[in-house]
Amino acid sequence: MHEKYKCYCGLYCGNCAVKANIEPAAQKLYDEIKNAHFEDVMPLIPNGDKFMEFLVFLVKGLCISCKDGSGNPGCEVRKCAEDKGVDMCALCDSYPCDLMAQFLKDYPTLKTDNELLRDKGMAAWAALQDERRASGFTYSDYKKGGY
Repeated sequence: MHEKYKCYCGLYCGNCAVKANIEPAAQKLYDEIKNAHFEDVMPLIPNGDKFMEFLVFLVKGLCISCKDGSGNPGCEVRKCAEDKGVDMCALCDSYPCDLMAQFLKDYPTLKTDNELLRDKGMAAWAALQDERRASGFTYSDYKKGGY
């Protein structure tokens, strides 16, 4: 587990489809273009330069984590956690609070993940995130009906 990808709310950025699927796919496409020396041809293709700029942007990473400044800058959960000085909301004495209601609704695993964090600690929570990552899990699988 990458420490920088744990979010205040209890989500793990490493299990986001962007980090798990899109960024690695972009890297693979970028590598293929470079290996085939196709980047020299890209300027000759309509919008080829723009495509390469976007591909490089994807490879560098769309999102780093809410703790490093990505995500919704107006996120009330982030503001609250920062104000209270808590590493993750599940470790706050006020958890669960009204600010977490939408997150808990949108991410079905979040309630049990945060309970695991409170009851068993960070190592157990991190092991679960690593296990999910290894299995190919992403949060968007719920939206596709995969879990």
